[in-house]
Amino acid sequence: MKICIYGAGAIGGFLGVQLARSGQTVTLIARGQHLAAIRAHGLRLRMGGESQLVRPACTDDPNKVGPQDFIILAVKAHSLPAIVEHLPQLLGPQTAVVTASNGIPWWYFYKLAGPWENRRIESVDPGGRIWQGIGPERAIGCVVYPACEITAPGEITHRYGDRFSLGEPGGERTERCAGLSAALSKAGLKAPVRSAIRNEIWVKLWGNLCFNPISALTHAPLDVITTDPGTRSLARHMMLEAEAIGERLGIKFGISLERRIEAASAVGPHKTSMLQDLEQGKRMEIDALVTVVQEFGLLVGVATPYIDAVLALVRQRATVAGCYGPA
Repeated sequence: MKICIYGAGAIGGFLGVQLARSGQTVTLIARGQHLAAIRAHGLRLRMGGESQLVRPACTDDPNKVGPQDFIILAVKAHSLPAIVEHLPQLLGPQTAVVTASNGIPWWYFYKLAGPWENRRIESVDPGGRIWQGIGPERAIGCVVYPACEITAPGEITHRYGDRFSLGEPGGERTERCAGLSAALSKAGLKAPVRSAIRNEIWVKLWGNLCFNPISALTHAPLDVITTDPGTRSLARHMMLEAEAIGERLGIKFGISLERRIEAASAVGPHKTSMLQDLEQGKRMEIDALVTVVQEFGLLVGVATPYIDAVLALVRQRATVAGCYGPA
């Protein structure tokens, strides 16, 4: 099985090591010092007190790779429009494209029966560029649960988690989804195939929507945000708005709001990805985690005053820091 991981950062690198160790033919698309280190010394994964080194094919030029069975897009959602033009050389007639990014995916309304079926989402796919460039029929949904970090060029450190939930947009049980699940399972990862992947997308988004921007605004880790009465209350109000939107879209959350907050609190003194990006001067995942929920609220007729206020603040914070706007 040929698998290209586009974006060999923290999560992409973790996947790359695990899949390569299990015998899959893996190609990593990386860049900069990270790419140079992988080429020179291989890609190292530190996990559970152990260290594993692999030497997969690695390049910054997708044109040199050729058609793949699966492309796992492990870049942040706001980077996708810029890389679409580089994907055609990786696409064969049956190539599946796996969206392993946080937030609402660009294909969300594909095969979603109802008044918004096949609708494009402007906040995550401006002008439908990704939809047209990849084709929603290739998409496989993926909800990523591990937390990893690039601790040095060519080195990934795994913090926790091993689950990558998968699902077809239409909920079908397909050979391609089963095949990818089997490959991930062979690599020592949990890869359940869900018939309603959007439910799981929303449960993860539920927390990211509020904890990420609040942490970027306050510089507080998860355990502080979820235990301080003020920020916990703010997060709760944002989640209530998102819950109302999700339910109008047919989402079944399967977990209570308070339990979702407690699950985040149990992670401990963890800096969210948005806060990490702010501190490192990187573009922040505001649109796929927050703006899109505001867009959905307007679509289904649910007011979002708390989300609107936090979105305005975090956009300004990111803009001042040079972490928002065109990639």
